[in-house]
Amino acid sequence: MAGLLYRLGRFSARRHWLVIITWVVIMAVAGVTYTLFAGTISSSITIPNTKTSQVQDQLADKFPSANGGNGTLVFETTDGKRFSSAQQSEIDDFLTGLEDLDGVKGATSGFDTQRQLDDQRQEITDGREQIESGRAKIERGQEQLDARKAEAESGKEQIAAAQAQLDAQKAQAEAAGAAGAATPTAQAQAAAAQLQQAQAQIDAQREQLEVGEQQLADAQKTIDTNKQKLDDSEQELEQGSELLDLSKDIRFVSQDGNAAIGTVQFTTSTYEVPADTKTAIADDAESADIEGVEVSVSNDIAQGVPSILGPGEIAGVIIAAIVLLLMLRTVIGAAIPLISAVLGVGVASLAALSFSSLVEFISVTPVLGVMLGLAVGIDYSLFILNRHRTQLKQGMQVHESIGLANGTSGNAVVFAGATVIVALLALNITGIPFLGLMGSVGAVAVLFAILIATSFTPALLSIIGMRILRKKERSSIGDTGATRVPDKPMSTWRAVITLVAGVAVLGTIALPATQMRLGLPSGSSEAVESTQYQAYKTLEQEFGAGQNGPLLVVATLPESISKSDVTATEVTIGQAIAKNDDVEAVLPIGASEDRDIIAFQVKPAGGPDSVSTEELVKDLREQTVSTDDGKVTLGVAGNASANIDVSEKLSNVLPLYLVVVVGLSLIILIIVFRSFLVPITATAGFILSVLASFGGLTAIYQFGWLGSVFGVHDPAPILSFLPIIEIGILFGLAMDYQLFLVSGMREAYAHGASAKVAVQRGLHAGRAVVTAAAIIMISVFAGFIFSESSTIKPIGFGLAFGVLVDAFVVRMLLIPAAMHLLGKSAWWFPKWLDRIVPDVDVEGAKLERTHPTSGHEDTHTGAHALPVEPDANPHDAGHPPAHRA
Repeated sequence: MAGLLYRLGRFSARRHWLVIITWVVIMAVAGVTYTLFAGTISSSITIPNTKTSQVQDQLADKFPSANGGNGTLVFETTDGKRFSSAQQSEIDDFLTGLEDLDGVKGATSGFDTQRQLDDQRQEITDGREQIESGRAKIERGQEQLDARKAEAESGKEQIAAAQAQLDAQKAQAEAAGAAGAATPTAQAQAAAAQLQQAQAQIDAQREQLEVGEQQLADAQKTIDTNKQKLDDSEQELEQGSELLDLSKDIRFVSQDGNAAIGTVQFTTSTYEVPADTKTAIADDAESADIEGVEVSVSNDIAQGVPSILGPGEIAGVIIAAIVLLLMLRTVIGAAIPLISAVLGVGVASLAALSFSSLVEFISVTPVLGVMLGLAVGIDYSLFILNRHRTQLKQGMQVHESIGLANGTSGNAVVFAGATVIVALLALNITGIPFLGLMGSVGAVAVLFAILIATSFTPALLSIIGMRILRKKERSSIGDTGATRVPDKPMSTWRAVITLVAGVAVLGTIALPATQMRLGLPSGSSEAVESTQYQAYKTLEQEFGAGQNGPLLVVATLPESISKSDVTATEVTIGQAIAKNDDVEAVLPIGASEDRDIIAFQVKPAGGPDSVSTEELVKDLREQTVSTDDGKVTLGVAGNASANIDVSEKLSNVLPLYLVVVVGLSLIILIIVFRSFLVPITATAGFILSVLASFGGLTAIYQFGWLGSVFGVHDPAPILSFLPIIEIGILFGLAMDYQLFLVSGMREAYAHGASAKVAVQRGLHAGRAVVTAAAIIMISVFAGFIFSESSTIKPIGFGLAFGVLVDAFVVRMLLIPAAMHLLGKSAWWFPKWLDRIVPDVDVEGAKLERTHPTSGHEDTHTGAHALPVEPDANPHDAGHPPAHRA
């Protein structure tokens, strides 16, 4: 590899314009492909096959008419008074106007929704009055009917008595007729006729009474039917009342009437809505001319793609430029790493985003690529440039120096960059699409940084020629003088104190990480002056914290139910849900067409990122509700449930990722340093750096310590994917710094210095370039701390603080102290394994030995010092690499 890079450096130096034009063409091609094939970038952070996504899929399948996301707009009077009728009318007109936008299915005014709820509550009150009135009428009718029944019964008794009397008279008449049967008299005949007439009257009265009884029976049946209807109506009314009672704390217009919620329904999922549509809604809200009314847009609409380079990021690059200028003391030299890094970032970003129409890019992905590309691009070019300058000052010819710098320092750059790339690509083993894509885009950025540093940078150096040196340096070429190198080890007490104190300090800084909570950003994380933050705070103050993160609960029934049982089942399940702690309200959404699932909106007591809401989600998922048909299971969707699912998924894959990354680091470092203890100390230092970085993140962004300095106004859980991303990136960078410093120790030891003196010489040789590289990287990452995006801020801080701790505490203090205490045992390596393990020659030592720096075969001057007498015979263990310039 060293020889190949040497030839590439020489070729780039000789054909510098060809190389430069080639990269410009590549940049242009990437720009064209971006223009032709780039798609939209999403602001969502989702993971497939989670409990939340399963519930969302179930809803989309069972409620096709409701398929599509929602966005929230918040209206608030500027004077704190109730909305006037004119203001309400203008708000309704504003929302109606949004329906003309592409991707908007409809818009609902909070006044209409609140009016419907209030009307329903009034209907309950009116219905109760009507039922009481109807019940009173039925009771009066029953009293009248009972009176008529009593009259009928009395009439029936009278008819029976008359019939008995008539029967007695008939018996007397028959007896008298039997006595004078031979000669019936006219008197007897007249009596018989009277009896017949009386019987006819009684029969007529009896028939009339039977008709009256039938009428009474019919009337009783009617009363009973009406009474049953009244009972049924009362039951339905009370069920409706119970449902309204469950949802009484869900409002769409505040109690004092000075705030209202508008809802926009989209034709697709909120995260799939085109950015143009969301931007149009936000722009309309900002320009809404409603007198006395402030319009704010919630995070689900206003959250967009953060700008790649804002004022903070530019400031970071400026600081990096100042560091380069102070180190190189030449403007043209300081410009080369910056130009190379910007070119690499441009090509990598445009090339990666050209695929955004094929795969889903989340907003943070290209920003992470830019962040990494700038940081490593500047550093990698700096390493080669610095080596080239050193060789020029020692008298080497320009083209030869470029080739040798590319073959030595460039070789180390390739190895260091490859380590970062492997760590980033390993994110794909997590099985989380957006995380794997972030790693891949970051790896592409690092790859282009390597390619640019080993080809474009040599081409620029060839054009500049000797002007890369200052006039004073050019006038003293070949006269480098003797560079003093340490010949005494550090004291053992100093090593012990440094190691103990360093571990104690980092352990203390890491303590807050034990309470780290993971989540996704909400409106409270946005800038105070942003519309998302204003909407979030208005909802929290006027409608309760839970209004910012309502939960969607889906109850899966054991079997389909009838239409008449839907309300009763909603009441049963709703009341069971309401019994959970931290549930403020439960609003039934409806039943599916086949009535086998019922959906509810649940308003928690806490916000979407509160501990209480997380516990509520877990409780709801574990809860079952008993009905006559069996057990009902509950599924939950919403921001809080998505937070839990993402965090749980990431927590599950983190151990696997750690095993892969740490395992790779141990294997790579064993091969490079031909030692067991050096890789172990390097990995232990990496773990300390990561834990300290996590502790700083938790203290500032979750606890709110130093919040005013870092712009943290509302502390919240740490971004859910940040820990695993930071582990991957910091691993690569930590191994880079380890290589810079410890390879110098290895070289000094292999060339005859004692193990403890070699520690000091290696540190002395590499600390200047490591310091400059670390400051540049910290500056670039720190620039993103003041980004406008709440997602980017903690990533920038975590990486900047992680590099600060790893470079200046772990690599420059703890590792040298540990190496000193280990002594010769640090370099112990079994001879049989030494014969098997390949010699990777990371620093291109063999190439350097065949290309003397001064251009004369009889003189060889190292990169950092003139030849010095070894303080011991060269050690026979290992292969001596030449350390980096």
